[in-house]
Amino acid sequence: MSSNAASPSSAMPAHPAAPVAAEVDQLLQRLGVPRAAYTGGGLPVRSPITGESIGAVAQHSAADATAAIGRAHAAFQVWRNVPAPRRGELVRLLGEELRAAKADLGLLVTIEAGKVPSEGLGEVQEMIDICDFAVGLSRQLYGLTIATERPGHRMMETWHPLGVCGVISAFNFPVAVWSWNAALALVCGDPVVWKPSEKTPLTALATHAIAQRAIARFGADAPEGLLELIVGQRDLGEVLVDDARVPVLSATGSTAMGRAVGPRLAARFARGILELGGNNAAIVAPSADLGLALRGIAFAAMGTAGQRCTTLRRLFVHESIYDQLVPKLAKVYASVQVGDPRTAGTLVGPLIDRPAFEGMQKALEQSRALGATVHDGDRVDGIAGSDAYYVRPALVELPRHEGPALHETFAPILYVVRYGTLEEAIAMNNAVGAGLSSSIFTLNVREAEQFMSAAGSDCGIANVNIGPSGAEIGGAFGGEKETGGGREAGSDAWKAYMRRATNTINYSTALPLAQGVTFDIAD
Repeated sequence: MSSNAASPSSAMPAHPAAPVAAEVDQLLQRLGVPRAAYTGGGLPVRSPITGESIGAVAQHSAADATAAIGRAHAAFQVWRNVPAPRRGELVRLLGEELRAAKADLGLLVTIEAGKVPSEGLGEVQEMIDICDFAVGLSRQLYGLTIATERPGHRMMETWHPLGVCGVISAFNFPVAVWSWNAALALVCGDPVVWKPSEKTPLTALATHAIAQRAIARFGADAPEGLLELIVGQRDLGEVLVDDARVPVLSATGSTAMGRAVGPRLAARFARGILELGGNNAAIVAPSADLGLALRGIAFAAMGTAGQRCTTLRRLFVHESIYDQLVPKLAKVYASVQVGDPRTAGTLVGPLIDRPAFEGMQKALEQSRALGATVHDGDRVDGIAGSDAYYVRPALVELPRHEGPALHETFAPILYVVRYGTLEEAIAMNNAVGAGLSSSIFTLNVREAEQFMSAAGSDCGIANVNIGPSGAEIGGAFGGEKETGGGREAGSDAWKAYMRRATNTINYSTALPLAQGVTFDIAD
């Protein structure tokens, strides 16, 4: 959010502070968010932990979004000329501010998104980690020196800032995804306009306040409009998608959202970094360390209440070990503690809202109709009020790989299917629209290598002896097929935020042409 005030729509009165709301108010005050930014606005905010209101945020209009893009575009004219290592200094300061605010911001993530504390803090640590990565990157935006066939010439490539980077993020990682993009975009010379999920605007307000402190410390080299925040509904995202001054847009959400966003970006030849659905699978081979596999499966399938893009949703177990592993897994599912994520020992917190709960129950009903054995999956009462949705994670033994297992349900459902050969398991792994993450548990190097080969998993992430969830920022994050093909965070993902120029320099007195072409003219 810039210094310009939002345009509130259908303003609603601030609610009396309830216990969680009072805690949120204290957190936001410590994080530097003005109280007027989260009280009295038209966008109600609720905590999935209790279902109660924790704020009412002022929404921006489409005109506000257009103005924010204009400020960011003007900032680009200045920021692109600031040396990249100097731009990296701003990201270093952002990392420092995030370290200082880690405890408060992590707790706010827990309250607004429903994550257990270690995951809330882990999300902020991920922000810090990408800042560290980007600071080093600011001195490594390397081009190439290329061999040329022409004597007295040099050929090379250079990378230049691209322009305003739009970011549309989702509720399940309310702040980390912004940081993946913002840290890289800033060192690459691009201002950022961020539209967070309307389900988690408070963490965005807090993050923006933290970033503004870093900018204030950085000084006059940071132009106004360098980091913009727009809060509201889908229409704001559409402004980002359609504005020609936004040459690159990162959008995280469902495959349906990507189908709407992708063609509109393509129509104006903009770059899309699409991070969409993930119907992720793991294979447990006969040689697997079953104790290791059990632990890896449990976190990947139940962590964040099944609401990660990389959540494990399908499990293919070899028929020779099925009866050893699956009963043990069922016991883990029956014993895992579901509850208020702030309570010690809780591993599974709430679903984000009622539609998520209803989607889960619909998928379980479809599974039962197919003859599946469904373990758990029921709503857990007595933790909070009727507007909070806690469920026991569901383990679903399917006779065949079909039905709801072929589609992502953003909830803690793990479909388990037997397999006979590795080729069969890999075929099932690849037999869905999404292609984000995958893994195999095996001690057989041939199986591991086949899984990671060109004839193996078709996903953007393919792991061995760990689950598909919990990626580090050092690798490029993203997937193939209906996952969108975008890559963020580490490796060479930075190239999406820059434009490449190939340069040929003639330092001779002759003018030879490539490929032996001649074009002689009289002097």
